[in-house]
Amino acid sequence: MHTVKKICDETKLKGKYVLLRSSLNVPVKDGQVLNQFRIARAIPTIQHLVDQGARVILIGHIGRNPEESLKPVADVLSETFLVKWAGLLKGDVIDRMRLELKDGEVLMLENLRSDERETKNDESLAEELAAMADVYVDDAFAASHREHASVVGVPAIIPGYVGINFYMEYEELRRTLKPEHPSLFSLGGAKFETKMPLVEKSLNSYDHIFIGGALANDFFKAKGLEVGKSLVSDIDLSGSDLLNNEKIIIPVDVVVDGPNGRRTISPEEVTAEEIIFDAGPETIKLLSLYTRGAKTILWNGPLGNYEKGFAEGTEALAKLVAESGAYSVVGGGDTVAAIESLGLSGEFGFMSTGGGAMLAFLEHGTLPAIDALKKGVVEK
Repeated sequence: MHTVKKICDETKLKGKYVLLRSSLNVPVKDGQVLNQFRIARAIPTIQHLVDQGARVILIGHIGRNPEESLKPVADVLSETFLVKWAGLLKGDVIDRMRLELKDGEVLMLENLRSDERETKNDESLAEELAAMADVYVDDAFAASHREHASVVGVPAIIPGYVGINFYMEYEELRRTLKPEHPSLFSLGGAKFETKMPLVEKSLNSYDHIFIGGALANDFFKAKGLEVGKSLVSDIDLSGSDLLNNEKIIIPVDVVVDGPNGRRTISPEEVTAEEIIFDAGPETIKLLSLYTRGAKTILWNGPLGNYEKGFAEGTEALAKLVAESGAYSVVGGGDTVAAIESLGLSGEFGFMSTGGGAMLAFLEHGTLPAIDALKKGVVEK
């Protein structure tokens, strides 16, 4: 990313309007932010712009519902900065508030996805956003794999920079592409069809890959085992070379729930009425053989259905990684949440704000947002 300018290197921003795209998609309940991880990572770039006397126009998205509001996030940021909450994304009110903005102040706009043109990468929205500012800063690594108007459209119109968090994400994740050995990659979650190319690529660089979460069910099924009512992917791994690859590790025991209640059994014992929800303690013991002495550990995705309360496997692995002494990089909302709940954040080398974006970068070595910034810089 050497052709992309870093905003932290810019000191002549006083009085300039800066459109800052941050990762502000945080969990909110009853108007209260439940986890401030992404907000905390957005602060250094905002702080730099404020310190330089820029007039910051802060944009981001939240949730899956276009009607969800960024107001709770604005309330949190108001504890640190002078934030003027717009409550809207466009219109005369925004225009007036923009003109009234003083050096070092922040004008925060409403949820980008309240405008359907954002996810459609509509050029008209990109033009409207770009018209508000002199320069653009992308600090939203978590959204960098999306070809949305605020991500790839704006830097094609006005000069673009990469933010502090984004650049840190890039540097840390790039380091994992050439891991120090012994190395372990733990991959959880679901939808193996989207993750298979990354698994195949990682076999060339990592000593072992642990397949957890619902992804493991695809291996059990392909091996002819009963998976009951467990979540499986749209891909059939029967006959795949991955099944017998000695680098790949899958759970040796699982936690299931069904007519017989919650129990821990071997994959061979799962019945047609049961659902696999987590990896068991014997699997954790097995993993400890690989985490102990590892020099690099890459981890994305929980070992079980974290949202439904099956957190034991994920938390047990978090403790193993924290104790390993390895350079560790983790990502994915549930994975990070588990680590934070245990108070182990400081024991990890780097925690990514991105889940899907992290996986996309690991697979491709670049992202639509990075490509857009590179192209924009070349054209200016």
